Amino acid sequence: MPYSVEGKLVVAISSRALFDFEEENRIFERDGEAAYIALQSARLEVPARHGVAFPLVKKLLAFNAPGQSRVEVVVLSKNDPVSGLRVFKSAQQAGLAVERGVFTRGRNPYEYLGPLKANLFLSANEADVRGALEAAVPAARVYPESAQAASRHAGEVRIAFDGDAVLFSDEAERVFQKDGLDAFTRHETTHVLTPLPPGPFKPLLEALHRLQAEKSLPMKIRTALVTARSAPAHERAINTLMNWNIAVDEAMFLGGLDKGAFLKAFEPDFYFDDQSGHIESARLHVAAGHVPFGVANLKR
Repeated sequence: MPYSVEGKLVVAISSRALFDFEEENRIFERDGEAAYIALQSARLEVPARHGVAFPLVKKLLAFNAPGQSRVEVVVLSKNDPVSGLRVFKSAQQAGLAVERGVFTRGRNPYEYLGPLKANLFLSANEADVRGALEAAVPAARVYPESAQAASRHAGEVRIAFDGDAVLFSDEAERVFQKDGLDAFTRHETTHVLTPLPPGPFKPLLEALHRLQAEKSLPMKIRTALVTARSAPAHERAINTLMNWNIAVDEAMFLGGLDKGAFLKAFEPDFYFDDQSGHIESARLHVAAGHVPFGVANLKR
């Protein structure tokens, strides 16, 4: 029988998100593809430095055990196959059980997310991330210069999400952007019992929730909702999660307080937010990914 990823948590990740190829990328931008390929070929046996998402990937792969594969990590990259060879060699040298990859040499890679049944796509390329989101795959642009907290809580994966335009749709955010905070609060109070439509990252939270429910896991999962909502608008968010029959372990309703300080305290392996300002605050303390979705990210 062919191998199947059905029922697994599938993470697709670009080369630059998994490994620190920033120096190589600067060569590509300055001198072109041929110089980039030559450099990667010359460094085939040189282990690449760990990238911003490396610790998260390492922890997720720890959910797998002999005869029990729960997580699949696939490299999905615009790199050429030669550069892809270095990615696989670096993964092997780092002890990562990454066995599958797609290398497109400049072609948009997100078209392969459907066949992969990906629950998450992490990339340093915003255009690729936007394409993935348009294809209804949870995706975020990683910030390679983000700080790391994944070395802590070795037996636990911690992931934090913003609410509106990430876990939830941007319905309420549109009201806020158009008419302000008072109108937003009135809207959410009026619709408190109406579940918010799902946002782009609901499928990932669902996949984590399913994995969390399994027995005898070698790792634990802890999730958090970190949102600028405050009372009374918090109630609709909670009611929505209850309607979805999905629980988060922690919820922070910050009402405009700086998210970075709270994320520093929570120490997630990754944080996802649709607003670049929140990401700029978060990345000083934790690995962060920008979700270019919703009204706050409309191209002007």
